[in-house]
Amino acid sequence: MNTWLTLEFWQELGRGSVEWAVRVLPAIVLILIIALVASFLIRKVIGRASNLIATNLKRGGRIAPDELDKRVATLTGILNASIGLVFWLVVFMMILRRLGLDVAPIIAGAGILGLAVGFGAQNLVQDFIAGFFILMENQVRAGDVAIINGTGGMVEQVGLRTIVLRDVSGVVHVVQNGKINTLSNMTKEWSAIVFDIGVAYKEDTDKVVAVMERVAAELRNDETLGPDITDDLEVFGVDAFGDSAVVIKARLKTKPIRQWAVGREYRRRLKYAFDREGIEIPFPHRTLYWGKEE
Repeated sequence: MNTWLTLEFWQELGRGSVEWAVRVLPAIVLILIIALVASFLIRKVIGRASNLIATNLKRGGRIAPDELDKRVATLTGILNASIGLVFWLVVFMMILRRLGLDVAPIIAGAGILGLAVGFGAQNLVQDFIAGFFILMENQVRAGDVAIINGTGGMVEQVGLRTIVLRDVSGVVHVVQNGKINTLSNMTKEWSAIVFDIGVAYKEDTDKVVAVMERVAAELRNDETLGPDITDDLEVFGVDAFGDSAVVIKARLKTKPIRQWAVGREYRRRLKYAFDREGIEIPFPHRTLYWGKEE
């Protein structure tokens, strides 16, 4: 009796296995084959799109080729990982359904788990999303000088989670990407130094402007700082009437990060030129009046 039951059991098991192999296994193999082909095509499409974007940016000459390649590789890796994770999760669910398993509880459990993780790591997710768009839009890069949330410094590292700044005192500031409210890039593509030159009211403003332009032209011919200046001095004109000075506003465009060195040298030379031309740079005066003598 036991032998007959055992033989019958194995016969039924064998028939069930053959039926399962004929009915289910080909469908699973077909799903895997389609999934592999689709995954390969997705990676190709992402790679082709990334190459096209990189080629267009290289033609514009706005980003150094080495840095651009690193940035594109980072973004491509993020896209491949994110899309691949979602894609293979869907494939896994399809295989489970072909095996006869109910995936509804798994999906519900995954949703609850995802919700819990989302609440616990919402700041981290926010940082990663913000970092992704900062990298994709090339808002700031390593080597730039930027002001983030009121803190300025040289950008030492741009990551998916944080941006690292080092200020002029050497202090390192680490800013979470998700908490960036304001970002001012002071050295993207080109920079400029703005001058507010105050002269006495008695001075001829046309003469002052001519001296300013002459000094800027001489500085542009300088062997050291001249190559850093990209355009002639732009004089906007008389900008304000101060308490003791007429303010003339002007601007010099420079290569990125070179505006401060150019500005310091320009001011030094302008002071000597004003002294030679007898142009007065006023400073606040205070007169004491003791009343009328009787």
